[in-house]
Amino acid sequence: MSAELFREPDSANAPLINLGRAIQSGGIYYRIEGNDKATALASVVKMMHLPAEVDREFLLSVLLAREEIASTGIRDGVAIPHVRNPIVLQVPEPTVSLCFLENPIDFKAMDGKPVYCLFTIISPTVRAHLHLLSRLSFSLRDSQLKKAIESQATRETICSHIARVEAELDNQMTTSQVQQEN
Repeated sequence: MSAELFREPDSANAPLINLGRAIQSGGIYYRIEGNDKATALASVVKMMHLPAEVDREFLLSVLLAREEIASTGIRDGVAIPHVRNPIVLQVPEPTVSLCFLENPIDFKAMDGKPVYCLFTIISPTVRAHLHLLSRLSFSLRDSQLKKAIESQATRETICSHIARVEAELDNQMTTSQVQQEN
């Protein structure tokens, strides 16, 4: 199988935004209502910063269908709802919305813990989607960021931790590239 299968026109040259910028675009929300996946995701979709032409009902149906395929609950009370095919929404810029639920919900997470925190990813290309998903997965390993999320810290605190973690990641990647070139 070739990587060409996943190529999208113009996406290889499009700049990738960092996780911090995607979260600033998507927003951080507290006390999101919902008693189950469907009502919580409906509340999330209602709150998200999206272009006016995005059909929110369609987005909700796609997110719910994605949950039917496999839970996006990962562990430690966190889920990452995202559409399986990100190109379907045609948004101009990727966003990540961080939503803290009013009440933890059973998302059928791998560790069995109820979910209280959702990172919802919306992106225009598979490349941008995978980029943000990988950066988010890496960032969630950071103990200080995890504590900030667990305590539902302020937007400024969470964004500060994300910026720090991304700077560390970028530094590691630069160091690795230099070593490979030598």
